[in-house]
Amino acid sequence: MKKLVPHRGWILLLGAVVAGCAPRLKPLQGSPAPVRFPENVLQPGHRTVVFNWELDDSELDARGTGAARVAAPDSARLDFFVSGGLGSGAALLIGDSLTAPGGDMVRRLVPPAPLIWATLGRLALPALPDTEVRVDGSVLRADIGRPVAWRITFHGDTLSRVERVKNGRIVEWLERSASGSRYFHTTARRSLRIEITQVNESAPFDASIWHPF
Repeated sequence: MKKLVPHRGWILLLGAVVAGCAPRLKPLQGSPAPVRFPENVLQPGHRTVVFNWELDDSELDARGTGAARVAAPDSARLDFFVSGGLGSGAALLIGDSLTAPGGDMVRRLVPPAPLIWATLGRLALPALPDTEVRVDGSVLRADIGRPVAWRITFHGDTLSRVERVKNGRIVEWLERSASGSRYFHTTARRSLRIEITQVNESAPFDASIWHPF
């Protein structure tokens, strides 16, 4: 079994996950509440988010640096660089359209579009009927879809967790904070950890970065 050597300075650590199958979604806790979420959209303007990343799954371990060029309201380009100059990759996200050409590593690095948007602080889930919201103190949780396809969690006004659900089980999830995020695909047992190192305001980006690869 492969084992990653912990990277000094990583803040977000992957929690233990029971092996074998995706965990079952637990019932919502708290009191029923109106269907109204805190506003979670991209900040106006342009910014560049610089980060470290670390990927681990059953077949591949890799780490490196990256940058996300983000333009409100719904555009982002992510570039990944493998440590040691061993390769690079990119992904383009405009609205709900995700383009991520390249080899196997790039496909492993890039979660589905709603989870990338959650990493960047934007709630952008597919439109589905039926939403149930419950509040427990400062925590708001919502199940979206019938049967449930997504569960989202807010702490106060901050989006903190997004889970994709299939057949009553959590297939993949993403947790986020101001310092980064962690993603886990429960059946593929794939984890991706992101540590944000800089966030810089930018002038409008050159239009060429939005062209298909």
